[in-house]
Amino acid sequence: MKPAALGPNRNLKGRSKFGTLFTEIWKNRMVYTLLLPGLIWLLIFAYLPMGGLSLAFKDYKANLGIWGSPWVGFENFKYVFRDPAFIDALWRTLYINIIKLFIQFPFPILLALMLNELRMRRAKKLFQTVFTFPHFLSWIIVSGVVINVLAYDGLVNSALALLGLPTINFLGSESTFVPMLLLTDIWKSTGWGAIIYLAAISGIDQDQYESSQIDGATRLQQMFQITLPNILPTVTIMFILSVGGLMSSGFDQIFNLANAATKNVSEVLDVYIYRITFQSSTDFSFSTAVSLFRSLVNMILLLLADRVAKMLGGDGLFR
Repeated sequence: MKPAALGPNRNLKGRSKFGTLFTEIWKNRMVYTLLLPGLIWLLIFAYLPMGGLSLAFKDYKANLGIWGSPWVGFENFKYVFRDPAFIDALWRTLYINIIKLFIQFPFPILLALMLNELRMRRAKKLFQTVFTFPHFLSWIIVSGVVINVLAYDGLVNSALALLGLPTINFLGSESTFVPMLLLTDIWKSTGWGAIIYLAAISGIDQDQYESSQIDGATRLQQMFQITLPNILPTVTIMFILSVGGLMSSGFDQIFNLANAATKNVSEVLDVYIYRITFQSSTDFSFSTAVSLFRSLVNMILLLLADRVAKMLGGDGLFR
């Protein structure tokens, strides 16, 4: 009898929660009205296209369309894991992104800390503008600059030839391809990434710095004892997001900088998906299966990084 008696109370409780939620939404209706265009855009361009993921479980026929194509279950995934090129691209993607994670990730933090220590406002704005500007250049422009500077007959090799020194094949060497990816990515993204940490630094209570100055703390001590601990939650969140993107390699960068000579070290998952979709016999079901697998691994890595961050006493993405 007790479970039956509790049923109406639970319904009333659910209705009261729904009523409270509706009341709060109506109270803040102007804010939600401003959010509405963004939510509509997200629904149309981010959630509705997810219906196309069903291709990973179908044998796609163009004349039948997505919904009319026959289901094949996990057959496409079996073909994916039997392809040696996929396995190579998978490990190559992880290798490049793990190197990027541990080498490139600290640069925006260091830049933000250094800019924060500048006391001249004009110099600070100038340096911030200079370091942020590369972010707005497309990888086509950046790769064009790199090719003109580092090509076998480019600026650097021409200077080496004039000095009587041996020339270096920067762009055609497999050993220099990954370092070139790191250097160009650091140059392009560091300034933009530093903006997030500068915003976090600007929110630190200035009373902490004043108290430390009274106690005789140096600028270096303030940086390590006040600035870094206060921006640590932001660093943790950015690190978690970076771990959640380990399976995405930055297609634009690699596609524009790679060439036939570096094919063995440049075909990451994104390039592999592009090749099997557009440069060989078109198989949308196969490429969708690869993309879905990549997204699932990214999600698992994101959740694991969030869990590890919480276990270590930090703040995670999910409460």
